[in-house]
Amino acid sequence: MTGVRLPLTGWRRRCRRHGLHSLRAKLTLTNVALLALGIVVATAVSLVGMRHYLLSQIDSELSEMRQSLSGLALTEEQIDSFSALSLVRERIQPPTSEDRPRPDSVVTAVDGGGRVREFAGFAPSDTQRALAAAVHDPRALAADRDPRDITVHGTPYRATATRLADGTHILIASSTEALHTGVAKALKLDLAVGTALLALLAWLTMVSVGRRMRPLEDMVETSSAIAEGDLTRRVPSSRDPTLEVEQLRVALNSMLHQVESAYRTRERSATQLRRFVADASHELRTPLSAIRGYLQLYDKGMLSDPDDRKRAWARVMAEADRMGRLVDELLTLARLDQQPELRFRNVDLSRLVREASEDFRVQQPGRPVTVDAEGSLLVHADESGLRQILGNLLGNVRVHTPVDVPVRLGVERAADGRVHLYVADEGPGLCPEDAARIFDRFFRAGGAAGSGLGMAIVQGVVRAHGGRVEVRTAPGAGLRVTVTLPVGAGAGRS
Repeated sequence: MTGVRLPLTGWRRRCRRHGLHSLRAKLTLTNVALLALGIVVATAVSLVGMRHYLLSQIDSELSEMRQSLSGLALTEEQIDSFSALSLVRERIQPPTSEDRPRPDSVVTAVDGGGRVREFAGFAPSDTQRALAAAVHDPRALAADRDPRDITVHGTPYRATATRLADGTHILIASSTEALHTGVAKALKLDLAVGTALLALLAWLTMVSVGRRMRPLEDMVETSSAIAEGDLTRRVPSSRDPTLEVEQLRVALNSMLHQVESAYRTRERSATQLRRFVADASHELRTPLSAIRGYLQLYDKGMLSDPDDRKRAWARVMAEADRMGRLVDELLTLARLDQQPELRFRNVDLSRLVREASEDFRVQQPGRPVTVDAEGSLLVHADESGLRQILGNLLGNVRVHTPVDVPVRLGVERAADGRVHLYVADEGPGLCPEDAARIFDRFFRAGGAAGSGLGMAIVQGVVRAHGGRVEVRTAPGAGLRVTVTLPVGAGAGRS
């Protein structure tokens, strides 16, 4: 068997060189991409939800403080005291660099002219002034029910305002810097954990897909070995098979078995055909050479004596008859090889056996013949084929055994319904090597006479009936040939 095989090492080099085009890489990239998309969506949803929740808490506190202040009739001293809360909180902090964190909340009072109110002779702090400057229009902020985002000294705040009865506006702001810092840290943490999960998933996918694809690699190795000529290779079963891969393995092994059987059958048929043609050529060449030789003698006038011409003519006719029989047997084998349609009908096999034994006694009157075929045994078979089986078996006995060797033939029905036809002699028998080749075409044990096609024809006819033929022999123990016809061949016995 010939074929082109890609070595396994070269196949793996191609896979590494075109890694992104392999199934393993595509599955890994697909899983990683899906997980990355899921992580991005989950992170975005969680961060948006967290930011919305924290802002809602800050806005709720600012709204409650605004509502509590809007319902109070504060005096100027109370306003100063209230404004001082933010101022004192900022003043008591230790002095730091310019990057020190701003206060979490800032409260300041703004008069009708938009100026920040002073406290006990102290000027408002920078944060209070920056808050008032960032608001721009306290009236619009007070009219808006929801707090707004503003920036004070670069720090984000949520601010709201309320208007008192005397026209003073109180600005209230709460820093959202901690919220943004927390969201940024959560984002970094989610990215770090997501990256680790993606790396872990990629590794697990590569390992899992590699293990799952091992049966496919075994199939590639098996196919390559078969392409090199090793028809006995099969795909081995994996330790942890999946249903689909196991089904593919079983189907592929079944196909490989059929391919091997077909290849072996073709090789055997080709060998038999070559041997058959060589043997047929050799067998036909012998009578043709004899006929040609006698014709050349006659043509040269070397057969002037009438007795010589008569003897030469007899030899030519004998060789022509031999060649005719050989051609007929070859045609019979060719017809059997083509599986012809036999003419099945009910045939009395016992009668055929008795008639064949009577013909055999006429040919060799001095040979002891025993027949076990009493009554009538009907079989559904081709009568001409059965007669040919009996004739060839008895002819084989006549040619290969002495004339005084006893012969026994008969028929019997087995318990399972099959029919047995046997022919046995007490002749010299065959050695195991010759017995193994008895059905080969043109095989003649010990160079005996005959064409060597008789037993091959018997086997062909029996197989055409769906039966089998067996031989039991040993040196000095005679030969017994048993033909077994299938159950369907039996039609009854009387």
